[in-house]
Amino acid sequence: MIFRHAEEVRTAHPGLAAGALHATGVDGAADVEARVADHTARALARLADGPESRFPEVLAWRRTFARTGLRPTQYRCASESLLRRLRKEGSLPRIHPVVDLCNAVSVAYAVPIAVIDADRITGPLLEVRPAHGDEEYTTFDGRTEHPAPGEVTYADSAGRAHARRWTNRQSGHSAVRDGTRRILVVAEAMHEGGADTVARVLETLADELGAHWPVTPVTSLLTDAAPEFTLDDTARVR
Repeated sequence: MIFRHAEEVRTAHPGLAAGALHATGVDGAADVEARVADHTARALARLADGPESRFPEVLAWRRTFARTGLRPTQYRCASESLLRRLRKEGSLPRIHPVVDLCNAVSVAYAVPIAVIDADRITGPLLEVRPAHGDEEYTTFDGRTEHPAPGEVTYADSAGRAHARRWTNRQSGHSAVRDGTRRILVVAEAMHEGGADTVARVLETLADELGAHWPVTPVTSLLTDAAPEFTLDDTARVR
């Protein structure tokens, strides 16, 4: 299966920096609390100097949302939402060890990170592209929605939408759960220096996943020259 950003998305958003990670062999049993605490402490230290709304990483996504016709204070990218919750409540919700780790790394670097159950994607292609309007998106409470035509979404070969409003909200259909064993993780940034940030995010996540599960993650930076990431059997259990 191939993951990529459609050419029209890259053309419309030349500042996009993205990277992907694939790993097989995760489960819900690992204890990631210490590492989650370390990463969230880093975010809290930064928040002590000012709210997330001033972060360059967040401002860049707000500008991106505005360009796509969304009100950026109504629809926030996932990392801004997490940072906002962390600032107000002092902690992040606990969902699943893999998700908790990705959320903690997301706030530490202030960029949105999607973590998807790869076995819930219908291949051979998962593409970040403008919606046609007939894609099906499943909410976390089981309702079906249809992204508006032109809305940027993660769409698979069966026409299922795995996100709404690009980095705003993931799908309940492909959310990581207790039975998840194979994951696709995507980090996306729009700020100046975003490629370096995404590279550090991928390195951090690969190290964390490898330390907590018997996995050997495969990662790749995605660029205009090399926009595709192939999920294959190289991401095996150790």
